[in-house]
Amino acid sequence: MTTLVLGGTGFIGRRTIPRLVEAGERVVAVDINPTTADYSALGDKVTVRAGDITNFEDVVKAVIDAQPDRIINLAYMIGGGEDTPHFSFRLDLLGMDNCFEAARLCGVKRVVYASSFAVSGLQRYFGDRALNEDDPAYGSNIYAMNKRYNEFQAAQFNRVYGMNIIGIRPPMVTGYDKERGSMAHVRMVTLPAQGLPVSFPQSGVMQIPLHVDDIAETFTRITLAEAPKHTLYNTGGTPVSLAELADIVRGYIPDADISFDGDGDGGLEDSPNYLIDNSRLMSEFELQYAPYRDRVLQMINEVREHHGMPLVDA
Repeated sequence: MTTLVLGGTGFIGRRTIPRLVEAGERVVAVDINPTTADYSALGDKVTVRAGDITNFEDVVKAVIDAQPDRIINLAYMIGGGEDTPHFSFRLDLLGMDNCFEAARLCGVKRVVYASSFAVSGLQRYFGDRALNEDDPAYGSNIYAMNKRYNEFQAAQFNRVYGMNIIGIRPPMVTGYDKERGSMAHVRMVTLPAQGLPVSFPQSGVMQIPLHVDDIAETFTRITLAEAPKHTLYNTGGTPVSLAELADIVRGYIPDADISFDGDGDGGLEDSPNYLIDNSRLMSEFELQYAPYRDRVLQMINEVREHHGMPLVDA
């Protein structure tokens, strides 16, 4: 069977496509930057082609040519988009609508797309409880509002056209080669791994990172499942303050130069939602994430290997 992956050479796509192939899928990857990933080791199981998701004709042609059984949409604006509202609209809203409509016209019922934990807004809106998929959405920046509309639009297509469009809400996706989007949890690890200093305004800001390998596995399992029970899944992650993350890094790199400006306190009140109920996903798909401390060590050593530095022993 065939899966079409839009945004297939990006940060998450590069980890998802090998998993799809390992599961027996033929994959067609479409991306506006088709050369940013190398799938040559996967042979004829992966075809890569250029395409712009904001161009409806490109998306329809990709679906017609690939004749996929399923579509994954990983093409979206990484970062807030506050300073580029027009581009953010085109990529996050028009691009997603092009994906849904092309799938509908070509008879592809199953579409899995990236929503975001950002739809929920700040943790203080929910108190000290873990929020689930049925809780109201309070996210109010451009990125969050776009993802809220994606979820609304998906529900409309499912209701009106009988499609099976499923949203996945990743948290702060982390990995040593991440370059855009939420980056504090990445820089806290990757800069000390290179022996470089790093500083942050406040130590109490909460993060909820989840390694990109775990996100890729989540997308793969939901996409290939015969009949997922729901159309929206929280992935959750590991709640950790910047101060706690600094301690984890120092446990592997004792001389890590990590500092916080001024007294460094505070940040909790303005933290995004970090208590997330992902029981729907974990119970249905029997997922088990690697311990976050192990992922931190993995990222440290990936950075050090990339720079020709000696690895850190666990």
